[in-house]
Amino acid sequence: MLLGLLLSVAAERVSGEQVSLAPLLALTVPVWLALTALLALGWALRRRRIALLPVAALALAWPQVQRGLPLHWAGLQALASGYKSGLLAQPAPPRSLRLLSANVRIFNVYAHLRKADPTAPAKAMEWLATSPADVLCLQEFYQEPTGTRSSDGDLFRVADKLGPGSGRQVFVSKSLTNSMGAQFGLAIFSRLPIVGRGEIAFGRLSQNHAMWVDVAGPRPGDTVRVFNAHLQSMSMDESDLVAAGSSKAGLRSKGRGLLGRFVRGAAARAWQADTLVARIVRSPYPVLLAGDCNDLPYSYSYNSLAGSLQNAWATVGFGPGNTYHGRLPPLLRIDQQFAGPQWQVLACRVHTEIPYSDHFPVEALYRLK
Repeated sequence: MLLGLLLSVAAERVSGEQVSLAPLLALTVPVWLALTALLALGWALRRRRIALLPVAALALAWPQVQRGLPLHWAGLQALASGYKSGLLAQPAPPRSLRLLSANVRIFNVYAHLRKADPTAPAKAMEWLATSPADVLCLQEFYQEPTGTRSSDGDLFRVADKLGPGSGRQVFVSKSLTNSMGAQFGLAIFSRLPIVGRGEIAFGRLSQNHAMWVDVAGPRPGDTVRVFNAHLQSMSMDESDLVAAGSSKAGLRSKGRGLLGRFVRGAAARAWQADTLVARIVRSPYPVLLAGDCNDLPYSYSYNSLAGSLQNAWATVGFGPGNTYHGRLPPLLRIDQQFAGPQWQVLACRVHTEIPYSDHFPVEALYRLK
């Protein structure tokens, strides 16, 4: 059992480009941790000294526990109060920056996405516009610029509503413009002045890419760089996953295709994460990174980013912090925020009360040391 734990933790350090099955082995880390804990408890109840061995293993693997299931007291207090207390519910302290990131699923522009709630696009935009966050990082962004003819009128003039309409500057990184002029991609909105900007194409500029802005702040003389990323999607249909997990017949018919897509996606995310890290370490300013990583804390891409950065939820959160909003088990934290060593992570929360996408927004508060 301890050998299984050791191998699975080691697999997080191996790119899917090098060993295709390494990402699958890395996903089993929580299973081995749970089994090791049960083993320790079982021997301890029998008052056997051999229980010290799995206890020691758990102590050494505690950073792995905190990765997927952080247990911080401040996070528990904020969660128990419904986030009515804690730093996110108070005025921001000096030299701090509040960052909100969300995969907005093109604001449910298509009819089938807003079938359950036709008012979801307007609600999502209003919530974002009134957010106290200094910087918004949005993935799967969609907008219809002035002059675009749409049956929805000006509903999807998002840059106007979240930009000048809410006192923010805007940088939209477009990966696609359709025939009627509507734009798809990534976007950053900032109440702090944007003094620099750029894009990071993973090969060719597609939906899965990254962008960055330099903002002046949070205090005079400060400049910080904020990255917004959308790593390679898993490209696995939710209905196929449900079918594969519900019966042997479903596993036989869907399993091989799902496995192939997962392996290819993990390999792509690995080199995308390495590309991001290479850009991050060259930043002349303190770095914040937010985005849809499409990977769990037990993965090469997460491990690569966490090597030089601190994960906001793992640093101050409590519980699994699931950000996926769908039919699969609610234990998937695939949307992340990271901060460089110059920052102190003060608070972090997942907005599970905002159901307008298949991802929950993530908000965190940082202070420059």
